[in-house]
Amino acid sequence: MIALVMFVVCLSMLALGFPVAFTFGGVALFFGLYSEGLQLFMLVAYRMESIMTNVVLMAVPLLIFMGLILEKSGIAERMLESMGSLFGHVRGGLAVSTVLVGMMLAASTGVVGASVVTMGLIALPVMLKYNYDKQLASGVICASGTLGQIIPPSIVLIILADVLHQPVGDLYRAATCRALCNTGKHSKPSCLR
Repeated sequence: MIALVMFVVCLSMLALGFPVAFTFGGVALFFGLYSEGLQLFMLVAYRMESIMTNVVLMAVPLLIFMGLILEKSGIAERMLESMGSLFGHVRGGLAVSTVLVGMMLAASTGVVGASVVTMGLIALPVMLKYNYDKQLASGVICASGTLGQIIPPSIVLIILADVLHQPVGDLYRAATCRALCNTGKHSKPSCLR
């Protein structure tokens, strides 16, 4: 019943023109204090302390910073150009280089949306300049960003390892083995047995 009341209050406050962040935060705070009292909010401090002292999650800001350095310094764009010249004699070489650079950028940032947008800004104009089909160019960019989720260092796998209380290396190995199974080259890799 309380969830339905919260939903109605949120909708009515949004309809009155309150900002979304303040509406959701205020309604959650009010109903949390109403239903659970102050004890629930005392647990937030303990949860924040456990997150801040977690050694596994320390890698997340570093990896995001590495991805930002690659993007802002222009290294990712130069890497795309040099790989494009490396694969220049191969048909679709620019698409292959876009996938490789996109994988590296996605693996370092760990966020699919950020890497796809960055590669879209970097690679899409270049691919359109060389008369690539628009659908092919955008598909290659989107696919290269999603490959970063299974390539170490993937932020999603680090957070998942923390939530599941599993070693990060085991999740990387499982993601790599699953990718090998999906290629059709291996019916059942030895690491999945």
